Amino acid sequence: MCAVFACVVIVWTAIDRLTKLWANGNEPGTVLVDDVAGLFDFRLVHNTGAAWGIFSDSTFALGIFSIVVCLVILALFFTFVRKEGTILQAFSLALVFAGGVGNAVDRLAYSYVVDFINAKFMSFPVFNVADIGVTCGLVLFVLSVFFQGRSASGADASGIDEESA
Repeated sequence: MCAVFACVVIVWTAIDRLTKLWANGNEPGTVLVDDVAGLFDFRLVHNTGAAWGIFSDSTFALGIFSIVVCLVILALFFTFVRKEGTILQAFSLALVFAGGVGNAVDRLAYSYVVDFINAKFMSFPVFNVADIGVTCGLVLFVLSVFFQGRSASGADASGIDEESA
């Protein structure tokens, strides 16, 4: 479990950092790549808040919050997932952790988050690789806990004792 967690954190954080370095070498507002399959373009934005502009100019506080969330994720991983969890749970928590670290580094180093992926097919905030990790990781973790709970309660509800079967 630890190897899965560590590998995902290293790879996802590296992808996030490299893509942000690529994007941030330009002026904010610059279209880096226009019209990717009619779905996205890559447009540099320096975000001093969170999604949809909430908590604008709260970069330092959001950076500290990201670090606290990452510490909670580490505690959850080492107290529960490493011992009793699934590989999917380790993978998903690693995505959330890596995304939190990536955005915290931006907030504390630059006083803004480097966002550059712009969805053209709907009204949605510009985002980055770290945000994808946080969102997908959180959804995967919740689903894995839900299905793990359902399968455990299904076995208990059957009344069959595995040792006597």
